[in-house]
Amino acid sequence: MPILTAVILAAFAAYAAAWYVGVIQGNFALLLFLATVVTGLYWLGERFVFLPRRRAAAQALEAQAAQRRGELAAQGITQVDEGDLTRARERVLVQPWWLDWTAGLFPVIVVVFLLRSFVFEPFKIPSGSMVPTLLVGDLILVNKFTYGLKLPVIHTRLTQGQPVQRGDVVVFRYPPQPSVDYIKRVIGLPGDEVAYLNKTLTVNGQPVPQAALSDFFDEQVMEYFKQFDEQLGVKNHRIIVDGRRPAFVGAASDFEYKDNCHYSVEGVRCKVPEGHYFMMGDNRDNSLDSRYWGFVPDGNIVGKAFFVWMNFGNLKRIGSFH
Repeated sequence: MPILTAVILAAFAAYAAAWYVGVIQGNFALLLFLATVVTGLYWLGERFVFLPRRRAAAQALEAQAAQRRGELAAQGITQVDEGDLTRARERVLVQPWWLDWTAGLFPVIVVVFLLRSFVFEPFKIPSGSMVPTLLVGDLILVNKFTYGLKLPVIHTRLTQGQPVQRGDVVVFRYPPQPSVDYIKRVIGLPGDEVAYLNKTLTVNGQPVPQAALSDFFDEQVMEYFKQFDEQLGVKNHRIIVDGRRPAFVGAASDFEYKDNCHYSVEGVRCKVPEGHYFMMGDNRDNSLDSRYWGFVPDGNIVGKAFFVWMNFGNLKRIGSFH
């Protein structure tokens, strides 16, 4: 077992190292699931096999010691040093390293697995596509049960939950590469007609209300951008627009239902297919979103982002957002 355990732990370490250096595209959900299964098997083995064996060995030691004391007492010797017996019993009962690093970690790993799969999942904002709502370095929480519970790894839906709302900030599996998670704002629901022409957003033919705010200073690029308060759905949020960039959507890839979209020098107009959503970033001119790679299937939705729990460069960022 020690050799087998060493091989298993080395395999986990090699996978993590290859992922870290970019040799492979890792899957943390799968890695955590496998860690839960493996440590769970060791935990069951410890509970029902290995621990009972150690306890039986300790009882055997105590029985031998009792027999020895009886033999010595028969010879009139009553003073016996019990220190060696205590140390030997402790050595027999101690959990070996290969169980300490597997069964001993199972309670922590299974709690993390359940919380991450069905309650909240942490994410780190890697880019500026959601500025000014979310900044690079924000550590956010994503609600995994609002839109219904799904089985981890295979993503089979267990409960329906609430429907996705226009204006929600959601994390989803990037359609061209589902192993990668993206975060954007829901602009179009199934059946909606979304148009972003000359940097004006309309949904079903109705312009989305906007009000000009003071310019936003983006510390990442050290520039000012025009900022607007936009009402999409029931809540308002802020967006920024770079007036120096054209409205034209260049280098749009081929994607499913691309025939639902019409591209022009003014921008793009799309009819959202059933079971799909149209996503955009709040940093409208610096966001690789549905304008470029298409619609997000409902099955790709991971959860609703709702809270910044840490930003080590700016503690004032902590709090809820919409």
